[in-house]
Amino acid sequence: MFAKTKINQLELKNRFVRSATWEGLADPDGSCNDETANLILELAKGQVGMIITSHTYINQNGQAGIRQLGIYSDQLISSYIEMVKKVHREGSKIIMQIAHAGARASVELIKSQPLGPSSLEIKDGLNCREMNKKEIFQTIEDFKKAAVRAKKAGFDGIQIHAAHGYLLSQFLSPFFNNRNDEYGGSIENRARFILEIIYAIRSELGQQFAVLIKLNSDDFMKGGFTAPEMVQVSAMLESAGIDAIELSGGTGLSLSKYSSSRLGEIDSQEEEAYYSDAAKLYKEKITVPLILVGGIRSYEVVKELVEKELADYISLSRPLIREPDLIKRWQSGNTERATCISCNQCFVPIRAGKGMYCVIESINQVV
Repeated sequence: MFAKTKINQLELKNRFVRSATWEGLADPDGSCNDETANLILELAKGQVGMIITSHTYINQNGQAGIRQLGIYSDQLISSYIEMVKKVHREGSKIIMQIAHAGARASVELIKSQPLGPSSLEIKDGLNCREMNKKEIFQTIEDFKKAAVRAKKAGFDGIQIHAAHGYLLSQFLSPFFNNRNDEYGGSIENRARFILEIIYAIRSELGQQFAVLIKLNSDDFMKGGFTAPEMVQVSAMLESAGIDAIELSGGTGLSLSKYSSSRLGEIDSQEEEAYYSDAAKLYKEKITVPLILVGGIRSYEVVKELVEKELADYISLSRPLIREPDLIKRWQSGNTERATCISCNQCFVPIRAGKGMYCVIESINQVV
């Protein structure tokens, strides 16, 4: 778990990844500030090998939530530089996740109707209009420019967010995507948008810059993206030269069987690693390094996943909110399971504009 490995040209000091997690600490314009930088620095000091920032919106109609990081303008580049330098001083690598919320964009923040692959209105309030081709081409350009800005800020690579029911996940999913043109219908057409973004980024930044992607293993909803389709898309991504794929799942919608942040305490090791079955399917066909996230809490489970070659890297989100030094603790020999209880109370202060922290840990400290 603590051997050095490589993703593209990036030498990582261990196999632990901080999965992109909405910090909710950015300035109103999306720029990075000391609050965000200090939180990320704590993860680096906690010996996380590779840190992925929260979903950073690439244009202003793609913003999902308040105090979300942005990378839609050259003016934002300078706000990230010092944070990146601090992470590098601790020996960790840092990746910017670039994203567009699509139909899940905040109407209050973008001041217009959200965009999606197809016009859609569903009961939990999701309402979007179909993107035209000009808007698709512009979004490809915006993803490319965002990647260029990330490199200028010193990031070691980017991760394209194509999971959790955000824009690119919506294009992959037949639940959201009912288009009749070359961006809808077959899985090859539904994946076209993502592949064109990768080609655009590679044409600008070359093969040496790390390009990762976060992908749903399954939407867990009727008519949605499925595990067999995930394998098909992963094969396309492999051919396109993607450097690593992080597997997650769910859409964040009430219609989904499982949320992308499942609620409820994990009582046994057998309940951990939500997407291990999908990882098995992936590993049968795909050779691109797999980063696995979802319900992983025990060091024993981590070791088993890697030793059985079900995952190349282990990605953690909520456990690192409660214990930013978890990896350092495990490395020191204290391999007791993570203390996160998956209560999702950490989302309450984020949505209130107060930023991310573990509410339970805060209460315990007061007591």
